[in-house]
Amino acid sequence: MFYQFAARVVRGLIWLINGKVTVLNRDQVPEGEYVLVGPHRTWWDPLFFAAIGFPTVYMFMAKKELFKNPILGWIIKSANGFSVDRDNPGPSVIKIPVKGLKKGNMSLIIFPSGSRHSSDMKDGALLIAKLAKKPIVPLVYQGPLKFSGLFKRNNVTLAYGTPIDPNGFSKNKETASQEFDQVLKTAFQQLDQSIDPNFVYIDQK
Repeated sequence: MFYQFAARVVRGLIWLINGKVTVLNRDQVPEGEYVLVGPHRTWWDPLFFAAIGFPTVYMFMAKKELFKNPILGWIIKSANGFSVDRDNPGPSVIKIPVKGLKKGNMSLIIFPSGSRHSSDMKDGALLIAKLAKKPIVPLVYQGPLKFSGLFKRNNVTLAYGTPIDPNGFSKNKETASQEFDQVLKTAFQQLDQSIDPNFVYIDQK
């Protein structure tokens, strides 16, 4: 399967370029499928998320612009990526990951903020987890925000958080969205501080 091959290649490249990656709280990862969420800080943090979670197989969303390149589009599709139109997301944005999670053979990586340059938490991850009846697992990346920094080696740490029950929020959609937003921001902040109490994320844009 292409995903397993690609995952091994990525793990090898990460080790070759960056060296050892420190992973905290791996025991928080539940058995079975789950929705893995994190703050989107670099273009390569999805690769780290997938690499440290291997052999778990993940699917993920990718902006439709990436599929315009036929080679890149093929690689993304073969690695369980699916297209999403950020300006006009359709029902497939929810249906595809829910179906994959329910099948019981893939987990989902999703960045609730959608963009590396936004701190607003969208509630798509919550809706997907509710419909699929799967837990939400927070994960944060701390490391270089410029690719050149990875070559300094042994300077990347990731930390898992306590799984979140998607049914633990208000039944009112707007209220649930606000609650989820706060819960995630708090979880990410606590995980960042557990790695480095002085950590402050600076958007490179």
